[in-house]
Amino acid sequence: MAETIDEITVNYEEGGVLLVKEIDKEILTRGAWTTILFRYQDFDEKIDDYGPDRYIIRRYRKTGGVFRPQSKFRISNAKQARQVVDALNRWLEDPKE
Repeated sequence: MAETIDEITVNYEEGGVLLVKEIDKEILTRGAWTTILFRYQDFDEKIDDYGPDRYIIRRYRKTGGVFRPQSKFRISNAKQARQVVDALNRWLEDPKE
């Protein structure tokens, strides 16, 4: 568990192998409730290398002095990531108030 926002990562190692490799992260909100967008790759044993970039948005809540995961949304592929970006861009260009 991470005590600070900057320590939060999606890196995951098992048996000496880094199975989830964090490429980048963007902290969207800071505070007791924190939201982070991660770019990462999963290790693929079949090719003995990392697969394509993946994306996930995670929410963390600080309790007992550490940040604990509360929810997540995995963007399954680059096409879906582009769809999310396109929808947000449309909504921001033409906000319906």
